[in-house]
Amino acid sequence: MLVKLIYYIRAMKTLSLLSLFLILVNCSAHSVKVGKRCTNPTADGSFEKSFVWIVDKTTVKTFDQKINKKNCLKNS
Repeated sequence: MLVKLIYYIRAMKTLSLLSLFLILVNCSAHSVKVGKRCTNPTADGSFEKSFVWIVDKTTVKTFDQKINKKNCLKNS
């Protein structure tokens, strides 16, 4: 029983990673940025924090100015 559970978990990990890889690779109009980044806080103090960002290729040049690691330090 334990062997079947371990096999099932390993298979699900593999399928999940492959699915995630295919989703991220097929973003032809988007770029994927990986790493902890945060937005500027709004008037009420809320902000967004993520480790994976999917960015439109038309705004990728200005992305790092708006959403970056420095904002995470300010917000924490």
